[in-house]
This record gives sequence, C-alpha cells and structure tokens, in this order.
Amino acid sequence: MATRWGICSAGKISHDFMVALRTLTPEDHKIVAVAARDLQNAEEFAKKHNVPRAYGSYDELAKDPDIDVVYIGTIHPHHLSTGKLFMKSKKNVLIEKPLAMNSREVQELITTAQDNSVFLMEAIWTRFFPVSVEVRRLLGQAEVGDVKMVRADLGAPLTHVPRLAERKLGGGALLDLGIYCLQFVFMVFNGERPESIEATGHCIDTGVDGTVVLILKFSGNRLAICTCSITMMLSNDAAIAGTTGTIKVPHHMWCPTALEVNGKEMQFPLPEADMPINFINSTGLRYEAEEVRQCLLKGLKESPGMPWAHSILLAEVLDEARRQLGVTYDQDIVQ
Repeated sequence: MATRWGICSAGKISHDFMVALRTLTPEDHKIVAVAARDLQNAEEFAKKHNVPRAYGSYDELAKDPDIDVVYIGTIHPHHLSTGKLFMKSKKNVLIEKPLAMNSREVQELITTAQDNSVFLMEAIWTRFFPVSVEVRRLLGQAEVGDVKMVRADLGAPLTHVPRLAERKLGGGALLDLGIYCLQFVFMVFNGERPESIEATGHCIDTGVDGTVVLILKFSGNRLAICTCSITMMLSNDAAIAGTTGTIKVPHHMWCPTALEVNGKEMQFPLPEADMPINFINSTGLRYEAEEVRQCLLKGLKESPGMPWAHSILLAEVLDEARRQLGVTYDQDIVQ
C-alpha cells in the first residue's frame, strides 16, 4: 500500500521533494495533493508534477481524507502554524528544518503530535543519506577509536536571498546552515548535551547572524567546532577525529555523496533527477521520505534516526547561540 503524500507549499524545496519522490518506487509513494496560499501556484505545481489535486489553502489540504502524511516546505516562521494545523487534523507531518523558530515552538509541535497521536519528524535529510548511515555504522564499530573532536563547516554568500537575510523571514546563518553542522555533531555524539556552548560571530545589517563560530565542549574533554556563514564560501566539509583515525565528509556535508575513512575515499552516488532541480543533490530527499514511510508502516510516532530529543537539543543550542550573539526573532517574545 502506497504512502499517500500531501505537499504544503509550492515553492522550490517542494519542487525538489517531488522530483526526489519520483526516484522511489511508485507503488510505495503516491502524491495526492498540493496546497499553496495562491491557487494558481498550486495548480501550476500540480500540472508540472502530475498531482491529482490542487488547493488554494492549507485548510483544504488538512481536510483531505486521502492523505497519510504532509510534507511542509514553507519558510521557517510558518512551521509552527502549519504543523499544528495538519497535526490537529490527524495528519502525520514531515516539517522542513529548522523544525521551528526556537525551542519553545519545537516543544509546542511535539506536544501537538503527542496530543493527536501522529507522526512528526524534522526534515534533517542529511541524517538519512547513505553516507550518514555509513558514518553511524563506522562509529558503532569504533573504526576510529574514541571520538575526540568533530568539526563541521557550511557557508556560502547568500545575503541576496531574502529568506536567508531578512529577520521577519527567519533569516540568519544558524537556523539555515548552522543546523546542519550541529546535527552532524549530535549524530556523532548520540544526542549528548554539551557541557558548554560558546558562540562568536557577527550580524549583518538586517540584524540576523551573518557568520558564526560555535565551540561545544562535551564530557571527557571532547570538542566540536562548527562554522556557518551566509556571507562567505566555506569548505563545506566535516571531519571526525578519533584516537585511531579520522572520518571525513570531504564536500557537500549537508547532502554528502562521498566519505573518506583513514584516507580511503568511498562514493555514494545519487539517482538522476527527471527534471531540473533547485538545490544540489536534491534527489537525496528520497531517503528522508522513505524513512517516513518505514516509520509509518511500523506505527512509530517519531523517527529513531531523527528523534524528537535531537530536535529539542538542536533548538536549545541554536537558542543559546543566538542569545550570545544578540539575535532575536519576533517568535522569541512570549506574549
């Protein structure tokens, strides 16, 4: 029986998600409907991707009885309201990262999932790439001994993109790029909470963080260093240093297709896209979609690969980093 998807938002990432779904077995994944705030956008999206139904409101999608799970591809500030709308309509949800604007909102989404007994996952697609699966396997086998240091960098000149630069749109390096670096660290350290968090960096003239360096200290003198930026190109790689070796993700650490273990490189190619995509390696969105299907088939409410505890930890560390940098959003002001 196919997992029946609804798509919330007809933007660029939703387009890529559709292309990625088509690389999976059609008997397993079926797209039923798409919704946008503008019906014309939804209809154009539906025509392009051969989606049977198009809605001009998210409410209509929430009421559609033929949907098992909704992929939410809206901008960050809308994740809380759209997530709650669908979950209160008893829909399972896969919400783009960051799950919400701060830890309070993340907890509110999780509580809503619990209250309505539905599945909720933050769409940290990186976690489900074959490279990430292999990293977890290698760490489980102590391939590099005891891990002492993790480093992750991700940055590109993106201040011309409104959703990345504007405060009202949830802009800033941390929420969009730094989250990838942090999730890598927490994957390696099994969701362990750091003993200390030090953040330094600078803001751009819109008031959001432009470049940030994070130093996390864990028990046993283990360290993690994350650098993220929307003002400059960085190396966009990640590395794990252990007592007996190193594991490197040599490039595209947020959507990796290569891995270097003690100097030996392995390749993990992605399927080809059947039409142009907006973001590099976007067919890799297929892996998180398949994870959702497997979780639903097992009756799970959260993913073992990206559990709620990791989403809470990510949000809390991002909150603390923003506090140290002096970056606030309207959502941080409790009414």
